[in-house]
Amino acid sequence: MKSFHGKTAVVTGAASGFGLELSRLAARAGMNVVMADVQTDALERAAEEVRDAGAQVLARRTDVSKAGDVEALAEATTQRFGVPHLVFNNAGVGGGGLIWESSVKDWEWVLGVNLWGVIHGVRVFTPLMLEAAGNDPDYEGHIVNTASMAGLLNAPNMGVYNVSKHAVVSLTETLYQDLHLVTDQVDCSVLCPYFVPTGIHESHRNRPPELAAATKPTPSQMIAQAMSAKAVTSGKVTAAEVAQKVLDAVRDQRFYIYSHPQALGNVQTRLEDVVMGRNPSDPFAARPELGQQLRAALRQARGS
Repeated sequence: MKSFHGKTAVVTGAASGFGLELSRLAARAGMNVVMADVQTDALERAAEEVRDAGAQVLARRTDVSKAGDVEALAEATTQRFGVPHLVFNNAGVGGGGLIWESSVKDWEWVLGVNLWGVIHGVRVFTPLMLEAAGNDPDYEGHIVNTASMAGLLNAPNMGVYNVSKHAVVSLTETLYQDLHLVTDQVDCSVLCPYFVPTGIHESHRNRPPELAAATKPTPSQMIAQAMSAKAVTSGKVTAAEVAQKVLDAVRDQRFYIYSHPQALGNVQTRLEDVVMGRNPSDPFAARPELGQQLRAALRQARGS
């Protein structure tokens, strides 16, 4: 995308983390900003800040796991600003624990937001963007889907989250290929951040009552929550820096966006395991003390 000024960005998960930072950058670049989030009070505060930065803002409470909410978001966007040029399918939640201990409601909540939220964003906005491209040879559109390094790796005790993010990577790689079959005017990227202080470790605050856990968290889920909180809050790369990487990738038409390129060595090892038919490598090979701590904590919790 050659220029952002005067164009429109739709951002989900816009009240915090990457979504809020990208909204701020979009405003500074002269874009109209559509901000969507499930947390109304935080969304209102964030939208007011972005308006104060000089942007035209449409703020709308949206549960991205619900098809109707995303469809209504698209309708409100087109009525206010027309077809958007940048869609950032970014809303996400965390989840962990031994994979067999995730309940049906755990799976429905995490996949609902992390995967179905992206599915709905792609399903609803892509046809609008393609139609705009067909009507205007100067139209440029770009979709960015937030996955994770957990979409390229498989850290233990994070199964439900890993599954959701691997699916987003697959979806977005397929979207890239499909778009390039039919147009040169609409492109896409996938964001694969590592540990960045975004508040995702506190995402359970927005878990809807109908998907609330029926029982107390298991020991493995509590261990996963504690380790995730420590890793996320101690991250050195900021959400603002990652948001700038997103905007740069859109400008440069770059598909893969990484917050921590140094972590790609682990990805290479995993892919070599796949190609060579090896059993999965130890994910803690570079930090064996972390693996020992996790193994000890889980075995102590199980009384073994």
